[in-house]
Amino acid sequence: MVETHNRVRLTLLVVALVGFATVTMVVDRGALRGRARDLPPWAGPLLDIAVPLQKSLAYPVDFVRERWDRYVALIGVQEVNSELRSQLARLQEENLQLREGLVASGRLARISEMRAGFEVPMLPAELVGSDVSPWFRSVLLDRGRADGVLSGMTVISENGLAGLVVSTSNHASKAMLLLDRQTAVDGTVQRSRARGIVRGGSDEALLFEFVARGADVLPGDMVMTSGLDGVHPKGLLVGTVKSVAEAGTDLLRTAVLEPAVDFGRLEQVFVMLRRGPTLELLYSSQTGDTAADVAEAAP
Repeated sequence: MVETHNRVRLTLLVVALVGFATVTMVVDRGALRGRARDLPPWAGPLLDIAVPLQKSLAYPVDFVRERWDRYVALIGVQEVNSELRSQLARLQEENLQLREGLVASGRLARISEMRAGFEVPMLPAELVGSDVSPWFRSVLLDRGRADGVLSGMTVISENGLAGLVVSTSNHASKAMLLLDRQTAVDGTVQRSRARGIVRGGSDEALLFEFVARGADVLPGDMVMTSGLDGVHPKGLLVGTVKSVAEAGTDLLRTAVLEPAVDFGRLEQVFVMLRRGPTLELLYSSQTGDTAADVAEAAP
């Protein structure tokens, strides 16, 4: 019996809602045909209730849709950012390679000018190790006897004299830098032709010892190799005079030179594939091999 009453009530409720909706539609149609602008008195409160109700029902759907659109857009932005980062990294790498190429081309151009002046074959070499102890200043090069490199060959950079090869293996060699305390290079002042001996000093500087009497050495003078020691060819830039010791009673005076080569930034050097006459006689008498023989045997 109770179930029958509930079914009757539910049926009456559905009929009432359908009837109410039908009446509302008819009234709206009539209002539209009559071009009425105001709603009937009983329809206004219903509309006021329906608007917030519709908003509350639509809010979850709109919220989910908005978050989904943002998520999809965010995925697209992440993909674009990833692609832009890849392009930026690639452009930075290309820019770095171009800059290195410009630096290398500048070095090669200056070396080409030097080669034209000395007419000596030169072999490029990379620094792969260094010894910067207080007593020894030397570097390890990636070229050896198989490349035609021998002990006693001069090592230069695009800026000037860097050192001397002191030992070799088949595919590597060791070069003593100018800063080494054992260095002794016969030098001459380009302006006045005053001669002296360049020795390795300390604090990244060189010492130029010259005869005090009659010598003309001033700050700013450039010191070149004289070629008279039979070790290095003539005309290589060694350094620039920074200061000159006061004249005293000593026979020798000393000037401090700033090296032409920036040894702190040295990365690539060039080995002059020809030994000076003094070292050629010394080494050939010990081994029986000359620099020309090794250069011809090298690939």
